[in-house]
Amino acid sequence: MREKKNSSKMDTFEEEEEAETQTADALSEMDMQTTVSADKKAKKKDRKKIDVTPHIKKARVTFNILKRIPFILLGAKIKARKQNYVNLQKQLNQARIPVSHEMYISNAVFYSLLAGVLGAFLGLFLTYVIIGLIGLPENITKLTFGPGMVFLLQYKEIFLAFFTTIVFIAGLGGLVYTIFMLYPGFQAGERRSKIDMQLPYAVTFMYALSKGGMNIIDVFKALARSDDTYGEVSKEVDSIVRDMEYFGHDLRTALTNASEITPSERFQDLIYNLLTVIDSGGNIPNYFRDKSEQYLVKAEVDQKGFLETLALLAESYVTAFVAGPLFIIIMGVMMAVMGSGSSTMVYAIIYAVLPVGSLMFVVMISIITPTEMGEPKLLSTNAILDHGTPEMPSHLAPAYDKNGEPIGESEEKVRERNNYKSFVKSKKSLALRRIAENPLAPMFRNPLATLAVTTPLALVVIMGSVIMNPHKLGNLSMMVDFIDDMIVLAILLIIIPLSIFYEIKQRRKKKMESSFPDFLKKLASTNETGMTLRDSIRLMARSETDALSYEIRKIWHDVFWGLEINDSLIRFANRMRTQVVTRSLSLITKANESSGDIGEVLMVAARDAASEQGMKRERSMSMMIYIVIIYISFLVFVGVIYVISTTFLSEMAEAGRQMAESGSGAGGFLGSFDLEAYTQLFKHAAIIQGLSSGLMAGAMGEGSVMAGLKHSTVMIIIGYTIFTLFI
Repeated sequence: MREKKNSSKMDTFEEEEEAETQTADALSEMDMQTTVSADKKAKKKDRKKIDVTPHIKKARVTFNILKRIPFILLGAKIKARKQNYVNLQKQLNQARIPVSHEMYISNAVFYSLLAGVLGAFLGLFLTYVIIGLIGLPENITKLTFGPGMVFLLQYKEIFLAFFTTIVFIAGLGGLVYTIFMLYPGFQAGERRSKIDMQLPYAVTFMYALSKGGMNIIDVFKALARSDDTYGEVSKEVDSIVRDMEYFGHDLRTALTNASEITPSERFQDLIYNLLTVIDSGGNIPNYFRDKSEQYLVKAEVDQKGFLETLALLAESYVTAFVAGPLFIIIMGVMMAVMGSGSSTMVYAIIYAVLPVGSLMFVVMISIITPTEMGEPKLLSTNAILDHGTPEMPSHLAPAYDKNGEPIGESEEKVRERNNYKSFVKSKKSLALRRIAENPLAPMFRNPLATLAVTTPLALVVIMGSVIMNPHKLGNLSMMVDFIDDMIVLAILLIIIPLSIFYEIKQRRKKKMESSFPDFLKKLASTNETGMTLRDSIRLMARSETDALSYEIRKIWHDVFWGLEINDSLIRFANRMRTQVVTRSLSLITKANESSGDIGEVLMVAARDAASEQGMKRERSMSMMIYIVIIYISFLVFVGVIYVISTTFLSEMAEAGRQMAESGSGAGGFLGSFDLEAYTQLFKHAAIIQGLSSGLMAGAMGEGSVMAGLKHSTVMIIIGYTIFTLFI
């Protein structure tokens, strides 16, 4: 029965061949003409590399000299203490820093000493400035000297110079040496995080290829060539391939060496167990399948721990940089109003603690967040599709003799050259028309491109407003209000378009990624019925089911126009430019090359894609409550300072005015109370708190500061509106 259904479907496909020719989307043709393959771009990059090779060689020679000078001076002494630096050498290997520990320590000591010498000069210069230009006060410290020690005061300049110089020497020298010693461990930790994040998908890749019949060495070679997709895991596997090909080691020795220097315990566990499977003659594909599932479970457990840490940071932020500053601001203002304190503390909290503290929290979240590989690189295709503006063929270019007379000119050659020039002109006009029809396309691709327009626009608006309203700069109060308005306007002009284009791009990306696992499952189900991958794509191109339908039709149009199915899928991945799509389609195309039976591979790819989407949804849902808490805390912050400004401070200002009018001591401490200055200060606090809280919400909820721009926009507008319209 199923075979009859399949045959009827295939008959329908053949009958619709002619209809496909007529309905092939013009947009697909445009896409075919405008997409340049990664191979072609790689060739262009190679040409650029050739141009800058002399400069790179000079830089490398200089860098090698700078590395070897310290080694020549100190290398022998470092070698004598080799046993003290075993751990450092391991960290250098794990960080993939191609330097021996002798050379690295020599550079650390040498450049630390140079930094210490620089610190000595800075310390002496600072001492000269303090003593010679500024002058020392009579009492530098609260130390008292007896009659027998009073003579030391005659040498206080020398003591100050000595103390300052020692501090700068120890500070700069120690800082440089500490950076040298910590950097390998930090770099190894970064690589460990990246390996652990990509390992489940790399193991799936190895499972798919080994399941298709590829031997383990060829699997490793294929994974080593896929560093654009699998990052640091590919580099670890590349070391295994290098040990076998260049150093002549057997597979077992190469695996043992890789397990000893890898920074990832999970990758080490994978290699150890793989050695056991190889020695025992076990089933390698099944081993990779089981390990892939195991690592995906571990990834989900790690995600839960990460979310708990994020929740703790969110609560700490609300306590330390929303509720805490609010309490201190209220107390500081009341003390200043009552004449028993200074407003310096309030200014420090608003203009320093709030922005700096929020920035520290954002950086902290960025550090603990699992490393994202960012936008993947373009995958290469077998077919090179370069339909840009062509160059004039050499056989059509005009040639001239010594006298400047044309050579070999014929009517046919002139006609062909003119036709070619017309073709080039039409290509250029077509490119300009595309830009005119969709001038916002670069901003949709890269939202940061909006800064090239909005930043100059904000500057023009500010300068134009200053020129048109010079009378507002004469009075201090009016000038502050005017500058505040211009700064807020400039901020909104910059971040609103940026956030809009970013959100549009992210929403499109999320829609595509959410539909992608279903796309893979449909491919797998149709493949199980006996249909080829090509026919499965053709069948799915008929339906309008989700956000991917339009892109699926593009895949089919590429196939219909003559591209291989693998190239069509790779072009689809290059259009999406997301990690999950690129990784899955790279896996499918590799499996399709090694074996035509890809049904199970499609199901595995669908499982991995669904697992990643599930973890992203879990984070978004878990952090939503804390984003709401940040909004509530911001509204409480703004509401409290609004109430203080409109009730307590206004009453104090009125009391001071009445006391000043009655002549009773010029109003006492209330006579100097400036309500407008404090209102201005609170408005700044609301704006700064809104900007900081919005960025924090984006970093927590979506792992991106850019995602927080929409929250910052809303909060800034709320704070600015309240203090502009209602106070």
